[in-house]
Amino acid sequence: MSSPQFDALVFDVLGTLVDEPAGIRAGIRRLDPALDDAEVERLLALWQRHVEEAQGQMLDGSRPYLPSDALDLETAALVAEAAEVKSADAVRELAFAARTPPPWPDTVEGLELLAGRFPLIGLSNASRTALLDLNAHAGLRWHQALSAEDATAYKPDAAVYRLAVTVSGAPPERLLMVAAHAWDLRGAQALGLRTAYVARPVGDPPATSDRFDLYADGLADLAAQLSR
Repeated sequence: MSSPQFDALVFDVLGTLVDEPAGIRAGIRRLDPALDDAEVERLLALWQRHVEEAQGQMLDGSRPYLPSDALDLETAALVAEAAEVKSADAVRELAFAARTPPPWPDTVEGLELLAGRFPLIGLSNASRTALLDLNAHAGLRWHQALSAEDATAYKPDAAVYRLAVTVSGAPPERLLMVAAHAWDLRGAQALGLRTAYVARPVGDPPATSDRFDLYADGLADLAAQLSR
């Protein structure tokens, strides 16, 4: 069956195009080079758990919205305290590490390939400031990069996906949301966007009940499927 045609591709960034845990892990190692691997992973899990819980509280309205750069600083302070590091400069450096994760090996070439055929829209939970650093550090090519900060919300809130619909000027069914997180794709699906799951080591795999339009091993595979 031939793939549907789309007016634009909408990409998640964190985890889908960049290895977010690797960036934070590197920041934790710089925070205290004496930490062993087990302790680094414990602190990484603490970071991830706090961010997930805080964003969940913002989504359910039990906590006021805070953009990701401010949340990263809050989380870095928590992790530094757990590591018994008291330097304010070290906390700021750790927070910045969340903005400089490495791209996946196929990201830059894959975006370049797809950009020749489709308008590409980045749609990230990262704040405007963080997204600028992410794009620059990872060498991400966009025709438009949108931050969830513009919706004062986090994905999977519908207001975030609506940003891409508004900017594209296209109906939701003419947009393809690309992500390594099934929860992200479900959020886009609820607003009527088409969906493509791209497998990544740090993503959220689909459940057996999920029905996405495309499933790809990477960006080259996605491009090949879209060219059929």
